[in-house]
Amino acid sequence: MTTSLSRRAFAAGSLASLAFIDGSVHRSGAQPSPDPIAGRTLIFEDKFTTLDWSTWNAGPKPTTSDPGFYGRSAFARSEGEEGFNPYAIVDDPRANDGKALQISAKYIGRTMSVPHYYGNNLAEFQWISGNMQTARLNGAILQGWRRGYFETRMLFPRHPLTWPAFWMMNGRSILFPQTSIEIDVVEHKGWEPTLYGAYLHEWGQPGEHHEGTGVPTPTDMTEGYRRYGVLVTDTECTIYFERQPIIDTKTGMPAVWKITRSAELNVYRDVFWPVITLALRSDIPYPPQLSPEELLTHMRVDYFRVYA
Repeated sequence: MTTSLSRRAFAAGSLASLAFIDGSVHRSGAQPSPDPIAGRTLIFEDKFTTLDWSTWNAGPKPTTSDPGFYGRSAFARSEGEEGFNPYAIVDDPRANDGKALQISAKYIGRTMSVPHYYGNNLAEFQWISGNMQTARLNGAILQGWRRGYFETRMLFPRHPLTWPAFWMMNGRSILFPQTSIEIDVVEHKGWEPTLYGAYLHEWGQPGEHHEGTGVPTPTDMTEGYRRYGVLVTDTECTIYFERQPIIDTKTGMPAVWKITRSAELNVYRDVFWPVITLALRSDIPYPPQLSPEELLTHMRVDYFRVYA
């Protein structure tokens, strides 16, 4: 995800042609794809019963193209910022193992001193929230995979500003931004409980390439945990909601998008690494008044898994 927000508009218009059947979304008469984990083995799992900082790195997105912040909040490092730490493991009976990662966003409401953050002196931007990834600014990849099925089970907040996401980036994108491949598995607006966006972005020239679609859901994403996944093969990525392929509203077909830089990934033995974010949108007017309850909000993550 980048600071460019114009591309974030969720697809509309053609959503009316979609039908919900047995909890999946696809065109009437279409057959759902096989279970994306069928025939695959679980090769990595973080159940978030503890916070493992040898696997995860917290703070701005690792990149040399910009400061790594976007939206209306500063992403805290693992120790927190401004006296607030947005990362915690909490008890949750709805999570598979009774524990979940909670990432929070809190309004600080005073001048801040977060390094390299553009919003320290702007009242509407004086929020602290969280961003976790398995990569570092120096280009080190703590955990990464070239191909496989990547999945999180997440619970999103209902809020007038929240912008949670689960996304994947390629390793070389950190030091060589013109080679960036970004797969936004889910981006959710906190005031749209049954709609989210999914995107593929290959940033930088030559050959910049973008895909995207809006995803209506038959269930409220702010009322329970939902599974969001992406299958990455040698040449393509397919986005899933609750292990059913989502529909690309431009084509009416499952969102199977070609990764045009696949050959480059192979040449450099590049891999994808996950990012889990709770951001706040900055492309909408700031609410005239937020309730006390809206000055602190939470997202939860049950697990992150990789199947190959």
